[in-house]
Amino acid sequence: MKTQDFWYDLPPELIAQTPLPQRDASRLMVLDRRTGEVRHRHFTDLTEYLRPGDCLVMNDSRVLPARLLGVRPTGGAAELLLLRELGEDCWECLAKPARKLGAGQRVIFGDGALTATVREVLEDGGRIVKFSYDGIFLEILDRLGRMPLPPYIKKELQDQERYQTVYSRETGSAAAPTAGLHFTNELLETIREMGVSEAFVTLHVGLGTFRPVKAEDIADHHMHSELCRMSQETADLLNATRARGGRIVCVGTTSCRTLESLAAPDGSFSAGSRWTDIFIYPGYQFKAMDALITNFHLPESTLVMLVSAFAGRERVLAAYHEAVKEKYRFFSFGDAMLIV
Repeated sequence: MKTQDFWYDLPPELIAQTPLPQRDASRLMVLDRRTGEVRHRHFTDLTEYLRPGDCLVMNDSRVLPARLLGVRPTGGAAELLLLRELGEDCWECLAKPARKLGAGQRVIFGDGALTATVREVLEDGGRIVKFSYDGIFLEILDRLGRMPLPPYIKKELQDQERYQTVYSRETGSAAAPTAGLHFTNELLETIREMGVSEAFVTLHVGLGTFRPVKAEDIADHHMHSELCRMSQETADLLNATRARGGRIVCVGTTSCRTLESLAAPDGSFSAGSRWTDIFIYPGYQFKAMDALITNFHLPESTLVMLVSAFAGRERVLAAYHEAVKEKYRFFSFGDAMLIV
C-alpha cells in the first residue's frame, strides 16, 4: 500500500490548540468496524459502550518536561529536547542551534543548577549530552523543563498537568498517550462501578511518533523503537478477561502496540519488557485488542495506518471525512473515537 492512500484533507482550524476546560467534555465518534456505522456522542457516553467483564488497558507513562531552554557560555540561546536516558546522567537529545552545539560545547540552564556538555554528535543530527547538577535530576527537570508539545500545537500550555493523564505515574515519555487525556477520576470510578476492570501497561512514547512516513510504499517505513512493559498483575488480569469472554479495550495506540508486542501468538499474556518497533498497518492480524479508544490522527501517519488496520482503511477515512464535516477537534487536544 502507498503512503498517499492514507491522506485526508484537514482544515488547519480543526487542529485543537488547547485542551477543553473539562477533560471528559470532548466529543466521541463511535465507529462500528464491521458495518462502518458512525455515531456522534460525547466522551461521557463511553459507559454505554462498555460491558461488565470488559477490561480497559491504559498506558501509565508520564511525560517528561523534556524541553530545556538555556544559554551557551557566550550568552547565545540554546535548546535541548530530551529523547532517551542512557544512564550515568547521559541523555540522547535534539539540540538547537545544532551548528553551535558540537562536541565539548556547554549549555547552562536556569540559575546554573543544571549544565549540559555535548559528548557526541550522532549521525542523525542528535546529541549525546552529560548533565551536571546537585540534587535530584527529575526534581530539577520539573522546575526548569517545559512540556514538549507536538509541532502542530502553536500555543503555550498554561497548565502542564493537562498534557498528563490522570493516571500517569511512570515518568519517561517525550509525548503524552493522548487518548487517555479525556478520562477524569470520576469517570474512571463510574466505569469501575459498572464491573469493568482496568489494567496498566507502560510504553514510553518517543518523538518518532511525530516523524512523517517518507517512504512511498508503507512497507518500506521503519518504526522508531520504544520501551514497553507489562507486569504479572496486568498479564493475569488480561488472561482472566479473555477466559470470561470479556473484551480488551485499549486506551490509545500506545496501549495497543504494547499488547500486540507482548502477546503470545495465541493471544495470551505474560509479564515482560522489551523495545518494540512494531508497525501495524492494514493486513495485520490482531492478537490482543477487541476495541480501541483513540484520537484523530495526522494524515499519512503510522497512527492512521494502525486504526485502518483495525477498522479498515475505507471505513476509517470515511469516518474522518465525517469528522471534518461535523467539525470535530483533531489531534492531541482534540476529540476522541471509539472503534468497536
